[in-house]
Amino acid sequence: MKNLLIPLLVLLPFSNVINSSHLNNQRELIVTSESTRESIELAKYLKDNGVVKYSAYWCPNCLNQSELFGKQAYKKLNVVECARDGINSQTQLCIDKKIKGFPTWEINGKLILGVLSLKELSKLTGFMN
Repeated sequence: MKNLLIPLLVLLPFSNVINSSHLNNQRELIVTSESTRESIELAKYLKDNGVVKYSAYWCPNCLNQSELFGKQAYKKLNVVECARDGINSQTQLCIDKKIKGFPTWEINGKLILGVLSLKELSKLTGFMN
């Protein structure tokens, strides 16, 4: 057993884990993945069609959702920061909308909680590329 733990402890610092922004004292999500042409087109379409992503900078699921888009596409999304201490926070809007968890997508007036694939978002919004 001891022989198994030593290699594991050596590998832990090198694990490929997405870190949430709050671990680095940041107040916004930092997306690092590259966007595809399709994810950029989808992000533009979502914004143009009034789709909103309610998010919190410290939320690992929000970061995972954002990484699906990539950094270029993420900048095109309409993202509402709900954390009180987040950059450009709109906490009162999140309270008024009764946001219960993150990420929450608002699509055609309906709130959908959870990480959605780009394919699911395309289907829910009628996006065709």
